[in-house]
Amino acid sequence: MQYWENYRERDKKTFYQLLIGLPVGLLFAIPILLNYMSGWYTRATMVGNTQFNPAVLIVAIMIIAVFFALFNKKHRWEMNEQRWLELKAREKKEKAES
Repeated sequence: MQYWENYRERDKKTFYQLLIGLPVGLLFAIPILLNYMSGWYTRATMVGNTQFNPAVLIVAIMIIAVFFALFNKKHRWEMNEQRWLELKAREKKEKAES
């Protein structure tokens, strides 16, 4: 609880959440790129090479990674904040009863 009191404001910042969450987002997005580059489905690869710009795939991968990173870290922050508020309320209630 002491840790969360000390670092909750730092963990709330969007840039910090992006920095910490980006490796997880890339772990989620890189398999899409690897699947495309592996060429396991030859017909899709042929169509992709003639009608597809690889820059679009890279931009899409980055958007997926950033979205997943921010969503994941913001969700975790909200969950930790909710737990912390519940524990603080419980502490306050116990002090009032004593």
